[in-house]
Amino acid sequence: MSAPAGPTRSRVGPGGARRRDRGSATAELAVALPVVVLLLLAGLTAVGAVTTKLRCVDAAREAVLAASRGEPGVAAGRRAAPSGAEVTLARSGDTVSATVSAPVPLLVGRLSGLRVRASAVAAVEPGSPGPPP
Repeated sequence: MSAPAGPTRSRVGPGGARRRDRGSATAELAVALPVVVLLLLAGLTAVGAVTTKLRCVDAAREAVLAASRGEPGVAAGRRAAPSGAEVTLARSGDTVSATVSAPVPLLVGRLSGLRVRASAVAAVEPGSPGPPP
């Protein structure tokens, strides 16, 4: 005779626990926990990238507005820029452009190379001497 078709049943051990299921919660946690930690690190890095990008946008805007009035734009941009940022200015005719580039702070210190950039353009105000060198 053959065994009846259908789901196999596990024996119930002492205390009503199934023998097959013993330790399955631990195994599932061991598999899922690294994935959760990795997703958390990726999310926090994304938040850091957005924050750095917004600070670069503010720094570029400050630099270009200061330069359009004839003030030192690079200094104004550095005051608003995140640490490690590069601020560059360029004047072309009657416009001034500023570019700010900064590294994204990562939670894992060994990874690097992720940078964000922002730029802004403004017209030179009439009567201003232009950006200082």
